[in-house]
Amino acid sequence: MTEKKVVIIGAHGKIAQLATPRLVTAGFAVDGVIRNPDQADDIRATGANPVELSLEDASVDDLAQAFAGAEAVVFSAGAGGGNPARTDAVDHKGAVRAMDAAEQAGVNRFVMVSYSRALVDVDTLDPDSSFFPYAKAKHDADEHLRSTKLDYTILGPGKLTSEPATEKVVIADEAGRVPDLAAEAAVTSRDNVAVAIAHVLAAGAASRQTVNFYDGETPLSEAIK
Repeated sequence: MTEKKVVIIGAHGKIAQLATPRLVTAGFAVDGVIRNPDQADDIRATGANPVELSLEDASVDDLAQAFAGAEAVVFSAGAGGGNPARTDAVDHKGAVRAMDAAEQAGVNRFVMVSYSRALVDVDTLDPDSSFFPYAKAKHDADEHLRSTKLDYTILGPGKLTSEPATEKVVIADEAGRVPDLAAEAAVTSRDNVAVAIAHVLAAGAASRQTVNFYDGETPLSEAIK
């Protein structure tokens, strides 16, 4: 039996490095796309096959070639903030090219790592805020994904923590709200995001859904269907 291939863009990121071993355990072969060849050994250590490709420089054709034969693409890349032009280049334009490439390569499943307030922050933040370019890039990428024919799942965690996975969550509404949840409790362990990535791919869960979630009390596999 041939392993199903998943391509992770941004494979050296903290969430991706937590998700990769979980995907391998679930029976997937993982190609980890990285920009820096010095990161290749780190990617191999997670169980993935490193693929060197710059999201900023790669064309749709380049990406489609990297996606060939894959079952799914996971977009977990990010410019890291700080530089608005690079944020737009990676988090928005790079993401859109990845979606176009997935469609071109015949890869139907696409998992986007976003954040819980991506739908609404663009309307409520001061455009001069240092966070606004990131909010707009993520919002626009998510909206483009919803407009495609891809079988997408958009995962929207809250403020990320380094706590180990509890595999228990609470689902928020489309604006990232949970009734009676204090703002400081609207956090999500990166490891729980990794669990969610592996779950939605292995179970075929949350098809064409946006799932905003924080660490909570409901088993993740029950909360995200």
